[in-house]
This record gives sequence, C-alpha cells and structure tokens, in this order.
Amino acid sequence: MKRVVWKGSPLTAPVPVVLVTCGDAENPNIITVAWTGTVCSDPPMTYISVRPERYSYGLIKEKGEFCINFAPAELFKKVDYGGIFTGRKVNKAEKCGFSFEPASAVSVPIIDRCPLALECRVRDVIPLGSHDMFLAEIIATDLDPGLIDENGKLRLERARLISYSHGDYMSPGKRLGSFGCSSVKKKSKGIRKDEKNND
Repeated sequence: MKRVVWKGSPLTAPVPVVLVTCGDAENPNIITVAWTGTVCSDPPMTYISVRPERYSYGLIKEKGEFCINFAPAELFKKVDYGGIFTGRKVNKAEKCGFSFEPASAVSVPIIDRCPLALECRVRDVIPLGSHDMFLAEIIATDLDPGLIDENGKLRLERARLISYSHGDYMSPGKRLGSFGCSSVKKKSKGIRKDEKNND
C-alpha cells in the first residue's frame, strides 16, 4: 500500500474525552479534555494536558488536584460545551445543569451524572509547547455501582462512555474481544506458551 504522508500531528484516535473538575466544592469549574490517558499502573498514574492560558490551568496548578469525570454518550453536547466556553466568563457547571458530589480523597468534587471518576493529585507539571502536562497519581476511583456485575467484575461497557476521534464524538460500538484473547487456545489450533510475546 502506498501511504499518504502528512506532517506530524496528534492523531492518536479514538481517545477518551472527559470532563475535568477543578477548583473546590464552593466554586467548581469544569473543562473538557481529550488529551488524557494512562502513564503507569503501579502507582496508578494519569495525565491531562492543558493550555496555560486556560482558566482551569491556574485552578489545577494552585490546588494540585483535579478529578477526571467520564461522561456517558447522552451528555456529549454538555461535554462539547465544556470545551468551548471559558470558566472566566461562564459558570459552565450551572449552564450544563450539573450537580456535584464530594470526592473521597481530594477536595475537588466529582460530577454526579458521570458514572466513573478518577480522583487525581498532581505530581509534576511538564511544559511541552502548546500544552503543559499535569502528571498525576490516581488516589481513588469512584464508580456507579451499576457498572459492577454480580461477580464483582467491572462492566465498563454499561457506562456508554464518549470517545473523541479527529473532531467527532463517538459512542462505543461492538465488543471485539478481551485482553489476552489472542493467546487463548482453540480446540484445533492455538498459540503455544513459548510463542507469547513478553514485550
């Protein structure tokens, strides 16, 4: 296949699109972020990247805490709103009709309509260019009990979380398989243990 080559661009997709809460319980602010992800499993670490000129940037830097709220598909217009307007001029939480619950381990509240939230404490702020990265430890994970099945397994597909792909909001589609499915032996043929990649 002959490929078309573009200049380097942030085209990892799809990515989660989340509502980040910052500030405090009395004056909570939200910002929509798509530049977020996992960076370490032990200790559990995540990041968000925010432009320094954003109103939320100063709140997060001053407080050293934020919460990542994962929104269900039906909130996608409110998620979009959170990324277009600034908290300097608009109370975005009020405009979106959000109410908040206290987090368990940080002073920043979580959005009650979001079925999953990560409570985060900033470990480092790394200037990268257009954005600074807030590298943070995940102190606690807040889950809607409806996401946990009768065997105690997390069923994240029940949350119908939004993703973002090159300018479009997406809702999850069909399940393709589970982690490790490529090494499960079939009756007729399978991958031998010594063929597994340990990278």
